[in-house]
Amino acid sequence: KNDNYISHTQFQLRKALLIVVMASATSSGGVEEFFKQHKVVPDVIPVAPREFLKINYKGVTVENGIELTPTQVAAQPTIEWNAESEAFYTLIMTDPDAPSRKDPKFREFHHWLVANIPGGNVNNGDVLTAYVGSGPPQGTGLHRYVFLIYKQPAKIRFQEPRIPKNSSQNRPNFRSATFAKKYKLGNPIAGNFYQAQWDEYVPTVHRQLAGKK
Repeated sequence: KNDNYISHTQFQLRKALLIVVMASATSSGGVEEFFKQHKVVPDVIPVAPREFLKINYKGVTVENGIELTPTQVAAQPTIEWNAESEAFYTLIMTDPDAPSRKDPKFREFHHWLVANIPGGNVNNGDVLTAYVGSGPPQGTGLHRYVFLIYKQPAKIRFQEPRIPKNSSQNRPNFRSATFAKKYKLGNPIAGNFYQAQWDEYVPTVHRQLAGKK
């Protein structure tokens, strides 16, 4: 009985500790630790954001590097952060693991880029690169899909090619940090990421990016 009580108590303590760890991961310190742990810092950005970005895919919430399937992330998600109503923001979604984490020769392949977002309303921003969901090649393991929000100093005229959803042109070899430096965006104020690997929806993504139906 005593042994059972002790093991039950240890289980409860471990459970409580896990809850505390998960809760702390949503604090600003948690974002930094989380990004460093998964090497988003320094693979994508030199300095971690202070705020977790809220990302929702049709009822599925992106949390702490959760694994999602390409099927789940096919449609554009909703994005929320603590935005100032008079400010403009830039949103980047990027994959630093293209074509694989072991051989990231196309780092980064960017999936979504929206600039001049007024007060947190992504739908009213300037779409520089149209949203495309995850398309990790078969056998390349898990890829990180990183979302970053930058606060702009003002409204900016971005000198970038407009990339439609049916094109892969200019998506590879993108650098979030270089882009931010070019337009003096500073460090990201919010961020998050999920991970995904190949599923049966990926060929559809690849056909779309090749301009085929």
